[in-house]
Amino acid sequence: MRIIISPAKQMRVDTDSFACKELPAFMDRTEILMKWIRSLSYEEQKKLWGCNDKIARQNRERFANMDLRRNLTPALLSYDGIQYTYMAPAVFEDGQYEYVQEHLRILSGFYGAVRPMDGVVPYRLEMQAKATVDGHRNLYDFWGESLYREVLDGSRIIINLASKEYSKCIEKYLQPEDRFITCIFGEPEGEKIVQKGVYAKMARGEMVRYMAGIRAEAPEQIKDFNWSGYHFDEIRSSNREYVFIRTEIPGKERQWSDHPV
Repeated sequence: MRIIISPAKQMRVDTDSFACKELPAFMDRTEILMKWIRSLSYEEQKKLWGCNDKIARQNRERFANMDLRRNLTPALLSYDGIQYTYMAPAVFEDGQYEYVQEHLRILSGFYGAVRPMDGVVPYRLEMQAKATVDGHRNLYDFWGESLYREVLDGSRIIINLASKEYSKCIEKYLQPEDRFITCIFGEPEGEKIVQKGVYAKMARGEMVRYMAGIRAEAPEQIKDFNWSGYHFDEIRSSNREYVFIRTEIPGKERQWSDHPV
């Protein structure tokens, strides 16, 4: 069973906490992207990244001086966003790093798919960016079926905790024998279940930590997840969607102090 998650836009450098185990699997493709981005003018880079001048200047400098094989940070510690904060990998207990290294894959517009302890450098490149590189229309076309093949294991079960922007890289290539389960974290509003961005990201991070804590090997095991006021809704769920609804104010039933960062 594999778990897929999205990266975060913000990144940090931490070369001291843990040693990187390997380089990402698609370094040759990443080098193509790096060289292409370097070849763009500043205005073209800024348009590609869809950001302000401050962020554009920072990333232009990053790419100009980028070394993909030195001063690396383990991917799980490099991404700095809400999902990763609530996953709290810096305080994983014994066995949890081994679990995520085997089961978790981070999808990336720049690296393709990385394992938690693969060494990466800070970059900016969203999967939906309009990158017409190496004869391809966009990054979805650039990566093609390779990410699906990299993510899949012998069980052919994938737990989807990624945003639509990234999960569509995998969904497009699913085969009838695959089991692709999307976890939905929402709140009932009338007849609908509405996912609210920040809370959904928090829950996705906590779900990874929960699965690592119980060493989950089967989808049915995650139905007991009940952190931050969420609980599994059997009626609204299906074989392809596991729906978790929140009916309490986050933190009222279970305080974040239970999950130190």
